[in-house]
Parts: sequence; C-alpha cells; structure tokens
Amino acid sequence: MISMKTVAAAAAMMVIGSGVALAKDAKKPATPVVHSPESIQCSKEADAKGLHGKERKKFRAECKKNLEKQHHDEKKS
Repeated sequence: MISMKTVAAAAAMMVIGSGVALAKDAKKPATPVVHSPESIQCSKEADAKGLHGKERKKFRAECKKNLEKQHHDEKKS
C-alpha cells in the first residue's frame, strides 16, 4: 500500500520537474541578424542564377570575398 508521504513526495517531484522543463523550453528573444551589403548583393546574384546548396554557398563565398576586396581597394585609393 502506498503511504500519503510517498504520494505527497511524488506530487512535489512532479511539480518541481515540470517547472524545470518549462524553464528549459522558454525561448530567448531572437536578436535580429544584420547582413552586410555584400552578402545581400551576392544572395541576389545567386538567386538570379538559380543556385542552391553547395553551389550557392561556394558562389556566395567567392562573391563576398571579391566585393570586400574591391571595397577595401577603393578605400585605399
């Protein structure tokens, strides 16, 4: 037979456990992602070319690298 102490202890553990579960599930406010102008331009070019997956990732990396180099060179001049 189950004693009242056992039932009370089990109920207390369920309440405590559910509070911990709720605390873990609470979402942090999302911080907005700020994309560079180079990133936005390269994404538009990749969209225009219909690139997806690995090809898109490779294209955007090269595109951003080239644009950043151009902007850096323009600032030197």
